[in-house]
Amino acid sequence: MKVLQFVLKNDPFKKPRVGLIIEGDVKKILDLETVDEKLPNSLIEILKQKPNFFTDVKEIMLSSLEQDDILLSDVTLLPPISGMDKVVCVGMNYKDHCEEQNVPVPKEPIFFSKFSSSVVGPKDPIPYPEMSQELDYEVELAVVIGAKGKNIPREKAMDFVLGYTVAHDVSARDWQLKKNGGQWLIGKTMDGFCPIGPWIVTKSDISDVHGLGIRCRVNGVTKQDSNTNQLVHRVENVIELLSKFITLLPGDIILTGTPPGVGVFAKPPFFLKRGDKVECEIDEIGCIQNLII
Repeated sequence: MKVLQFVLKNDPFKKPRVGLIIEGDVKKILDLETVDEKLPNSLIEILKQKPNFFTDVKEIMLSSLEQDDILLSDVTLLPPISGMDKVVCVGMNYKDHCEEQNVPVPKEPIFFSKFSSSVVGPKDPIPYPEMSQELDYEVELAVVIGAKGKNIPREKAMDFVLGYTVAHDVSARDWQLKKNGGQWLIGKTMDGFCPIGPWIVTKSDISDVHGLGIRCRVNGVTKQDSNTNQLVHRVENVIELLSKFITLLPGDIILTGTPPGVGVFAKPPFFLKRGDKVECEIDEIGCIQNLII
């Protein structure tokens, strides 16, 4: 099941809505407000108020097929989830990414964070920060937490996952690696530095989250091309360890790391410039496209 947030292009009030993708010859959207007019108009509020809502999502779809569905082309996609408490990232989490840097595979996940204010939609522009000269791309699989959890054992970790989406971990390498005392935060969390989307695919509709092709293109040229089978620390391991330190809340997202091919380690280094179009894509989930402005 694909869950998304959107606004109708012809809505003068630009009211946010939550919907489900109806697959077919032409993709359509089922507006969840037509299923239950009392539902909140944000995904995170649905998760907070109705934690089991998406358990029976297929039954909702089957009972609502006669509704006036909306064409995907009639909407502007928002981030599939927003207003989350935390955006947690895992660094150095692909074996082949470690190999390209000639560094050892981390024995424990390396955690850092982005602010939720860095999250933007799947087609939103990314503003090039005036204070940076080294803007880089990183395609990542993002895990969306669906239920509150603390000290989650590995064997129960997937019970706390709503689904998965595509993320672009935009990075200002000069501020990440050369400035600010070596702290990563500023270089990772400027405005627009976390496009996600185009929707969340619920976990039951992913064949194997540790067997998905993952790639990034800049102006149509493939820069990253790998598979989530290269993850050093698998999703359940990351959730288990992270939840020992912090409480995971509905709507939190975890970016699980990027594969090789990033610009900073190219020879010579390759950095984004204004006017570049970056596409991040993961099999079975979708593709996001963001223009550097």
